[in-house]
Amino acid sequence: MNWMLALFALNFSLLLLHEMDAIRAKEWKMFIFLKDMKEQTGYCVFALVHLPLYFLVIYLMAHLYARQVFLLVDGFLIVHAVIHFLFRKHAANGFHSAYSNMLIYSMAVLAIAHFVMMF
Repeated sequence: MNWMLALFALNFSLLLLHEMDAIRAKEWKMFIFLKDMKEQTGYCVFALVHLPLYFLVIYLMAHLYARQVFLLVDGFLIVHAVIHFLFRKHAANGFHSAYSNMLIYSMAVLAIAHFVMMF
């Protein structure tokens, strides 16, 4: 088994779960450009912005740019956890459950482990 790829796949799966949770938590209300939109519009824009991001990661992985994608996604997941930590008291933050925090911070831990394994 390719443990590097398995760890990445697990972490990317956690990211997809987190984004599903982000819809539930109405995460778009924490973004400056989305927070004042009507709920349905904010939801649609937030969800649709993820399409090109997922497409790029999957497309690049399928075309053997794995190392670059690994570095990019690992870096994003670490920064992502830091941002969630900094905004943990934001009025519109809906990520207070143990489940939400487990997703967010386990991705960062796995990203750090994955990054370390690459070098």
